Amino acid sequence: MGYVTAVPHPRSQASGSARAGRRSLAVALLCGAVGAAVALLATRQQWAEGTATVAGGAFPLTATGSDVTGVPAALAIVGLASLVAVFAVRRGGRVIVAALLALSGAGTVAAAVLGASDSSALDEKAAEASGDTSASVAALSHTAWPYVAAVGGVLLLLAGLLALRYGRLWPAMSGRYERDGTPRPRRKAPAVDPDRPEDLWKALDRGEDPTGA
Repeated sequence: MGYVTAVPHPRSQASGSARAGRRSLAVALLCGAVGAAVALLATRQQWAEGTATVAGGAFPLTATGSDVTGVPAALAIVGLASLVAVFAVRRGGRVIVAALLALSGAGTVAAAVLGASDSSALDEKAAEASGDTSASVAALSHTAWPYVAAVGGVLLLLAGLLALRYGRLWPAMSGRYERDGTPRPRRKAPAVDPDRPEDLWKALDRGEDPTGA
């Protein structure tokens, strides 16, 4: 006995693709916006603290994320710009921008994780405070903010992966904002009624011959 394989109706397939596109778009926008905001916020917080010996006493030192590394903040801005640019390009351009968004997220994660154990910023501050270029920070400790920045990077990475996978289903900027070089049709001038003097004057103002000669 033979079996009949059910073939999905094209309309149902299109409807399913549209739903997947809308869901992925909403998730990508949320992840991208939140990820960039979290990464930027985290870089402004304290990442490390320690002490430096100055005139026989301990001098407390702190370093924010931007003191340690400026990479996460820069990449978060690039990722946010890429998220917006996804809707301004089509086809191959959209793939390139989506890949840039994903790479921005991955770079943010890597830079934040590396900065979590970096002591160079505090060592520089210790050298400035003590006047000894060979001085280093003591009692070094780190906060959880670098890992918060890394979470923001993960969200940016997820937004980029969604754009790579479902970006072809997302809407693009309206065509009326694009210039493709196609000449626009000229608006036809209104007909001139020779019995209406005001029409004759308007035609003359436009540089037209109201007599039609």
